[in-house]
Amino acid sequence: MDAISRLIKPRSVAVIGASADPTKTAGRPVAYLKKLGFSGDIFPVNPKVEAIDGLKCFPSIASLPTVPDVAIVLLGAERAQGAVRDLAQLGCQAAIVLASGYTETGPEGAVRQKQLMNAAGAMRILGPNTIGLVNLTDNIMLSATGALEMDHFPVGSIGVVSQSGGIMGSLLSRASARGIGLSKLISTSNEVDLELADFIDYLADDPATQVIALYIETVRHPEKFRAACLKAARLGKPVVAFKIGRSEAGARAAVSHTGALAGADRMYDALFKQVGVIRAQTFADLLDIPAALATGRTLCGQRVAILTSTGGAGTLVSDDLGLAGFETPAPDEATASALRALNTGTEAVLDRNPIDVTLAGLRPDLLRGAIRTLLASPSYDALVIVVGSSGLAQPELMAGAIQDCLPSSNKPVFAYVSPHAPDVGKLLTERGVPAYAAAESISSAFAAMRHTSNFKPSASLAVLPRVTPLEDLPVGSLNEVQAKQLFARFGVPSVAERTVHSLPQAQEAAVALGDRVVLKILSSEIMHKSDVGGVAVGVTSQTMGDSMAAMTTQVHARTGKIPDGFLVQEMVAGGTELILGMHRDALGTAILLGMGGVTAELFKDTSIRLLPAQCGLSREDALSMAKELKTWPLLDGFRGRPKADVDALVDAMVAFSQMVAQLGDQLAEAEINPVFVLPQGQGVKAADGVVVLKAV
Repeated sequence: MDAISRLIKPRSVAVIGASADPTKTAGRPVAYLKKLGFSGDIFPVNPKVEAIDGLKCFPSIASLPTVPDVAIVLLGAERAQGAVRDLAQLGCQAAIVLASGYTETGPEGAVRQKQLMNAAGAMRILGPNTIGLVNLTDNIMLSATGALEMDHFPVGSIGVVSQSGGIMGSLLSRASARGIGLSKLISTSNEVDLELADFIDYLADDPATQVIALYIETVRHPEKFRAACLKAARLGKPVVAFKIGRSEAGARAAVSHTGALAGADRMYDALFKQVGVIRAQTFADLLDIPAALATGRTLCGQRVAILTSTGGAGTLVSDDLGLAGFETPAPDEATASALRALNTGTEAVLDRNPIDVTLAGLRPDLLRGAIRTLLASPSYDALVIVVGSSGLAQPELMAGAIQDCLPSSNKPVFAYVSPHAPDVGKLLTERGVPAYAAAESISSAFAAMRHTSNFKPSASLAVLPRVTPLEDLPVGSLNEVQAKQLFARFGVPSVAERTVHSLPQAQEAAVALGDRVVLKILSSEIMHKSDVGGVAVGVTSQTMGDSMAAMTTQVHARTGKIPDGFLVQEMVAGGTELILGMHRDALGTAILLGMGGVTAELFKDTSIRLLPAQCGLSREDALSMAKELKTWPLLDGFRGRPKADVDALVDAMVAFSQMVAQLGDQLAEAEINPVFVLPQGQGVKAADGVVVLKAV
């Protein structure tokens, strides 16, 4: 067994700093291990106590009768380091450190955390600042969470990894209250050693786990995370993540809690999309979505039947499904005839969807017949059963009737419990029908199933950059000409242009380039020229003098700087303006594509992809980025518009990403705005460029 497997499923556990008082945090692990039936050896360590709960207590780690598979360290931060060192020297494979006072407290705590890691040597560490782990599959509770005071925990196929100990306990208790079965729960917290990716990788191989739920504050090692999530996807195990820090306040709170920098939220969106992670938009989704996925049922289309005995609730579900892009078509004639043959009574409405079968909850035979008919119907890919007040009279009969029908089909079946009846929802969920109290939860669950059905891990994400000679590059901000010369080295073409320093040169350039040109200042110090009056469009050789003088005066007034010179550029017509850039933060480096020009920041129509380490975009990824834009129809021949040269755009995106990958940390900033995408067969042209290089 490797260290992580032994940590999750140990044969022996040492509890360092165990208390004889089960009401104290330090007293809980021994009490929980015994209460929930751990079959291995338990070794409490406390020099002041001879026995705890009938178990012999050992005065020190050195006095243990054998090397434990795992140890729970319940000591404060000032003593935990010594215990970890002693355990490592003894040969223990893994330790769980509950103490706080590490990176989450600031620089002094960061030093303490590094010392803890050094003390561990080859021994693996979960924590510090963790609440431990819970292995429900094997009845092993290596935790001090008060959630374990509950008497019963449904065992299921959903594994949970949380960077917050409190949230782990919250998910455990919430899942239990709703009848949602979990397999393993692990709190990673400060992640001095073992982290999210390690446990995603473990759970992907765990036969008892079919869905992985993550509570994320930050991803410390994006490449490990990427690899683990892709492994889970390849093995058919969906990963659902709730990532906090979407607001500025939330991001600050996450940093203060974990002691680690978090990347921009849109970078997480890009990472999740690339590796197939389903992003939970609400905390409730973190249980709602896995509960649906854990059924193992397959959603093969968009059409949903709604069987209801209360019209208003059925309409509520139908409306929300419509907003989420699902269809609720009326039953076909054969299905409607089969429903009518069930003797549903005169109150039933069978020719539309929702299919309203009044008082169905009081007639299990009718409910069975309607469910089987709808599951067999070629008109529907999934079924939602609305449980109204009438269904509460005999919940066991109703749940049994629904459960009886499940083996007849692999289509998803959910329940919407309209009245407040958590016990009914729990009963249905335990019977294999995920039950929800909000219509929005049903739509989220179906959307997650659709995502799981459609996602296929790409085999071409990692594209090694070609090597382009770059030894002559300066350090600092490049002017526009230098930036576009760098882009051209990698194969991104630019507009025709000339650098000029006098009026005669400018007039000559204008005539050569078509006499209606773009005039710009040339400066390595001013990045956004249009913001300071440094761009003029439609300038002719006759108006060139006035334009140059006015531009010089305006730029100097706004910036206090005199331009190094001017650029005279051809006017590009008939193209679509896009922005192509890169962004780097704690999560990694990303390529950005979006609507370009001066409105880029206003409309925020963008698509981004994180680059794998030292690799560029694949053509497949570049094309999918373009298709994600709201601007895409303009490239694809919207309302008779000529189709744009998308192949050339993809070439430019791949080339730009190759440049970003090769320059690595040397590249601080790079952007082409706009890049003109011309009609099909005419290519693309970079019309402006920003590059900032730093010494490495």
